[in-house]
Amino acid sequence: MNTSERSMQMRLASHQSWANTRDRSARTAAARRASHHTRFIAKARELHPDATEAEIAKVAESLRKAHYTALALRSAAARRAKSEAAKEKKRAEAERQLAQYRPGTAAA
Repeated sequence: MNTSERSMQMRLASHQSWANTRDRSARTAAARRASHHTRFIAKARELHPDATEAEIAKVAESLRKAHYTALALRSAAARRAKSEAAKEKKRAEAERQLAQYRPGTAAA
């Protein structure tokens, strides 16, 4: 089975599974309880063991914002690097094509 067929098979299984789920909210409740946000609360408590719940919530929110800002920064850097690599590849290809028309230059 190739990757496209495998992907379609997995998609089919997912759709069938959700079609058989009567209460979607109940099915995803455990995931929401153990959400990504709980790690920020745990880290906030680790950093400030004497803090009140309100203070912990504020610290956790700052940790969450810092985390997603760092992700956005890395994403932007990756997009920029990809764009620059594509531009460099395009420039090199244009140079290669121009070299064909320059006298005394062997085409690669």
